Amino acid sequence: MSRTHVNCVINGDEIDFLTSDGESLLNALRDEVGLTGTKEGCGTGDCGACSVLLDGALVCSCLVFAPEAEGSTIVTVEGLADGDHLNTLQQTFLEGAALQCGVCTPGFLIAAQALLDKNPDPTETEVRYALAGNLCRCTGYDKIVRSVLDAATQMRETTGA
Repeated sequence: MSRTHVNCVINGDEIDFLTSDGESLLNALRDEVGLTGTKEGCGTGDCGACSVLLDGALVCSCLVFAPEAEGSTIVTVEGLADGDHLNTLQQTFLEGAALQCGVCTPGFLIAAQALLDKNPDPTETEVRYALAGNLCRCTGYDKIVRSVLDAATQMRETTGA
């Protein structure tokens, strides 16, 4: 089996890994790089659990071939925190009980971060639209939406925007 060398930036660190041409970015992140925060929910791009930011774009990593990451910048759920310090969005999810089993949580966090990066003052409708590609089978979406809105408020207050 042919192996491809991939060099990219993941969560701010330059990373090199070997992968097969047909391996998904999801599997490479988990198995080759050791970042297991990104989860596989469906393997078909329908649930959003494996969402990452690839060059700033929200993508389902199960649908991206790992070699396509060559030269790119990737942010996974591990990249949201600053070491052991959760970012505002992660903290509001925790405080707002916006999670249960945790399989979907990384994808929701990444999708919400992508939204807040582009729109620091979203409406509830905008939050719901931005999270529409993420499915949760354990809980209602209200706590998740409220947590994103709370994070947006806190982030604006912190930056004075």
